[in-house]
Amino acid sequence: MSKLFVIFGATGQQGGALVNYILDHPEFSKTFRLRAITRNASSTAAAKLKQKSVEIVEANLDDPETLHAAVAGAYAVFSVTNYWEKARASVEIAQGKALADAAVAAGVTLFIWSSLPNVKKITNGKLTEVHHFDSKAEVEEYIRGLSFPSSVFFLPGWFMQNVWNDLAPKPKKISDQKVLFPFAFTPETRIPLIDISDIGKYLAPALRDPLKYNGCQLTASTAFYTAQEQVETWSEVSGKQVVLPSISEIPLLTDDPIKQKVSQAPTMLSEWSYYGPTGQKDLEWTLEQVDEKLTTWREFLEANGPWFEDDN
Repeated sequence: MSKLFVIFGATGQQGGALVNYILDHPEFSKTFRLRAITRNASSTAAAKLKQKSVEIVEANLDDPETLHAAVAGAYAVFSVTNYWEKARASVEIAQGKALADAAVAAGVTLFIWSSLPNVKKITNGKLTEVHHFDSKAEVEEYIRGLSFPSSVFFLPGWFMQNVWNDLAPKPKKISDQKVLFPFAFTPETRIPLIDISDIGKYLAPALRDPLKYNGCQLTASTAFYTAQEQVETWSEVSGKQVVLPSISEIPLLTDDPIKQKVSQAPTMLSEWSYYGPTGQKDLEWTLEQVDEKLTTWREFLEANGPWFEDDN
């Protein structure tokens, strides 16, 4: 008999990609039956999942009472929260803890939390404003104190999909042949990139053997790429000269002050690295666990063009 896998964020990037992975996988599509959690079961996205024989259940992370029915009978739960929806760490922390509590009460065997590094700890308290990282890390610490047979922590890198993220500016053509990259990174800044469509490939080992990976962090990225490598590859794929903007060129990308702030490289990337001092080693360990091919930056670009306005 198949096991119930409950996926939160099933109409978003992470959860949606995981649903597709499970449905398309020759092994896991037989091992698991899926329940997608959404706040609006009548949405177009939810309807599309229902057409794929995915069970749809309404729940609201801000209402803990709705979470018990959402995870009832589940063998495994994939949990993800969206900090940017309300942009308050306290809200995300409360949501994550409530979700974990409901899963413990339901007797869930495998609890997967979409987490991020604790920037405050990595920087020894020098950076205290990276709330969307630290809030997820705080929930991770809470989960580690709960009595799950297996809890696994998925730490995605920088989404390749961020190049079309609505929170950030879009790549900007400043001439027929020259395009500004949407983030003002220094050329040597190393960024771990993930095509979020690959999410299931990182989680597959834990789905097969939850106890083996109990307590493990899966540092989920294809590789570290320098910002210079990113623009050079994009230039080769697109046939345009993609260049890194300077801080003074950010207003050319957008006049939205929030997007201008997002486009500035976080200090942590250049000084402490995305995953901290052990990031490269941690990534190598994770990649040793994965037995499926991961999408490279070049492959992502080649699969998703044409990229720039007026291009055909």
